[in-house]
Amino acid sequence: MRTGLGGGGVAPRATRLPSRCVTSVFPDLEPLLPRVSKPVQYVGGELNAQVADEDEWDATPVRWALMYPDAYEVGLPNQGIMILYEVLNERPDALAERCYAVWPDLEALMREHRVPAFTVDGHRPVGDFDVLGVSFSTELGYTNLLTTLDLAGIPLHTVDRDETHPVVLMGGHAAFNPEPMADFVDVVALGDGEEVVGDITDVVAAWKAEGGPGGRRELLLRLAGTDGCYVPGLYDVTYDADGAIAAVEPADPRVPRSVQKRTTRDLDDWPYPKAPLVPLAETVHERASVEIFRGCTRGCRFCQAGMITRPVRERSLEGIGAMVDSAVRASGFDEVGLLSLSSADHSEIAEITKGLADRYEGSNTSLSLPSTRVDAFNIDLANEISRNGRRSGLTFAPEGGSERIRRVINKMVSEEDLIRTVSEAFAQGWRQVKLYFMCGLPTEEDEDVLEIAGMAHRVIKAGRAASGHNDVRCTISIGGFVPKPHTPFQWAPQAHPDVVDERLRKLREAVNSDRRLGRNIGMRYHDGKPSLIEGLLARGDRRVGRVVERVWREGGRFDGWSEHFSFERWTGAAEAELGPLGVSLDWFTTRERERDEVLPWDHLDSGLERDWLWDDWQEALAGGEQDDCRWTPCFDCGVCPSTGQDIQVGPTGTQLLPLTVANPVGGNRFGSA
Repeated sequence: MRTGLGGGGVAPRATRLPSRCVTSVFPDLEPLLPRVSKPVQYVGGELNAQVADEDEWDATPVRWALMYPDAYEVGLPNQGIMILYEVLNERPDALAERCYAVWPDLEALMREHRVPAFTVDGHRPVGDFDVLGVSFSTELGYTNLLTTLDLAGIPLHTVDRDETHPVVLMGGHAAFNPEPMADFVDVVALGDGEEVVGDITDVVAAWKAEGGPGGRRELLLRLAGTDGCYVPGLYDVTYDADGAIAAVEPADPRVPRSVQKRTTRDLDDWPYPKAPLVPLAETVHERASVEIFRGCTRGCRFCQAGMITRPVRERSLEGIGAMVDSAVRASGFDEVGLLSLSSADHSEIAEITKGLADRYEGSNTSLSLPSTRVDAFNIDLANEISRNGRRSGLTFAPEGGSERIRRVINKMVSEEDLIRTVSEAFAQGWRQVKLYFMCGLPTEEDEDVLEIAGMAHRVIKAGRAASGHNDVRCTISIGGFVPKPHTPFQWAPQAHPDVVDERLRKLREAVNSDRRLGRNIGMRYHDGKPSLIEGLLARGDRRVGRVVERVWREGGRFDGWSEHFSFERWTGAAEAELGPLGVSLDWFTTRERERDEVLPWDHLDSGLERDWLWDDWQEALAGGEQDDCRWTPCFDCGVCPSTGQDIQVGPTGTQLLPLTVANPVGGNRFGSA
C-alpha cells in the first residue's frame, strides 16, 4: 500500500521501499552520498511524502515522475509540484513520485557508478515511469532537464524515443513558449495543471490498456487532441529569408491549428496541497503556503504571470480557512504564506487576515503576505499579519524609479503613496523596508534609474522623521528586465547587459552620494548577462534548442545560479549554432519586433487577443495607463470569452469559521475542525 497522506490528517514518515523491491536504486546510491554536499536532499522520507510499494506499483496503470528542474532546496517548496503530487496520488489509477536536479558532484558519481536518474520517494529510475512531468518556472532550468534525461537513459531528442520511454511533459509559466525545448519535450501542458494531468492520465491509461496501438506516435496524437496539450513534434515550422518564422503548420489533420490553455474554474474544488511536504534539508521557503486567488488584472505590462493566469479567480473565505487549518495540522509549520500575485488584492483580505489572526492568536502560527502592492496595503492589514509578534520588514515593488517609467509599465504606484505608507509603518515600529525595481525597461533612460536613489533617500528621511530613530533601513533590489511572451512587451527590444550594468553603476554612485542617507540603504542586484540569456530562451524559437544542447554538452548546469552560470559559454554556443542559420543572440534579444512578424508562440493561445496586446504596447510607448478591469468596465483583452470563465471576486458576506487551535502534528491529529 502507499504510505503517506491520502487526504486530511497527519501522515507517518514515508518508509523505505521493501528490500524485495528490485526497482530502487538506493542500494547503489547510498554509498555515494557521504561523498557529496548536502546528501540529505537525496534520501526522501519527508513528512507527508508518499511511496507506493511494489504491488501497488505493478497494479497502477499510469506512473508519473514529477520534476522541478532545480536543486531540492528550491524545488521542494514549489506549490505546483506539491499540488500535482497530491492530485495524482489521490487517483486509484495513478501514482506520482518527485525528482529534482542533482548537483554536479553527485552527477559525476552517478555517471561513474552507472546510477540512473531517480525519484526521491521510491528511488525508482526515472526511465521506468510512464510520464516525466517537468515544471519550468524559469527558462534557465532547461539544461538541467537534459542532464536528467541523459542520466535516465532517455534519448535527448523526441524523435529518438519509442514506446519504452516516458512521455516527457513540460508545464509551468515557461511552457507558454516551449519552442526552444521542442526537440526535447514530447508534450506541453498549457495553463493550470489540476485537471489536465487527469486527462493525460486517462489517455495514457487507455492507450496502454489497448496494447499501445500505433506506437508512440499514436499516443502523441491522442495527447495532441487533449485540451491544453501541445505536441511540438506534430507541427512543422518554416522560415523566411530574413530569419523570421514564415508559418507553423500542423503535420497531421488530427492536430489542432492552435492550442488553448487550461483554466481551473473553481479553486475551492481543488484545495491543494492539503498536506505540505516538510523538508529534511534547508529550503528557500519553510512555511505552509495557501493560494488565496489566481490570476491578476492589474495589467502590469512586464508581468507574464499576471497575463497568462487571467482571469482572476478568488478562493472563498471558508475555503482559505479550511486549507490553512489542514496545512498547519498536517505539517507543523509555524508560518502560513497567503499566496497570489498580489495577495492584498483579494476582495476579502481584511476578513481573511483578521479571522486567521484571531484563530491563531496566542499560538506560534504566524501569517505572511509575500506579495503586496502599496495601493492595496494598509497598516491595519500589516498589524493583523504581525499580531503574533513577528514583525519582519515590509516589501513593496514600485518596479520603476520614475513616474514616467511607471506609466510605461502600467505600475501606477505614486511615490507619495509609498512615502505615506512607509512613514506610517515606521511610526508604528517597523524598521526596515525592501523595494523591488527593474532595470532595462522599454524606453528607459539613465534618469529613470537614478530616480531610484532619490526615492530610497526620501524613504530613509521619512522613516527617521516618523520613527524618531536613525536606524531605519531601506534595501533596494534590482533585476534586469526580460521581455516575455504573451505580454504587451513581447515585441520590445531587450536592453544589452552593458547598458544595464552601466546604469546600475551610476545608481550605486547616486545612492552613496549622500553618505548620511546612503549608509542606511542596501543595494542588491545581479549583472545583466544572465537576463540576456533568459531573454534568448524566453523569446527564442526551435533553432535556439541547438544552443541549449551545445551549452549542456559543454558543461552547462544550474544556469540560474551565479556560481554555475557562464555567459561566455552561452554566447559562444549562440554564435556557433545560430550564426550558420542567419540569426544571432542579438536577433532574438535586443531587436524590436514588428506587428506582423510571426512570433514563435503565436499558435499557443493564452486567451489574450494579439491585437489587444499590440494596442497596449502602443499605449505603453505613449505613456498611457490601463485600468484594473475587476473594478472598471471590461477592456476586451479576450480572456474571459476565450476561456469561458468570468472574473470571480467577492465579497461573499460570510465569516471565517472559528476553529479550536491545537498544537500541530504532534498532538493535533484529532483536533476539532
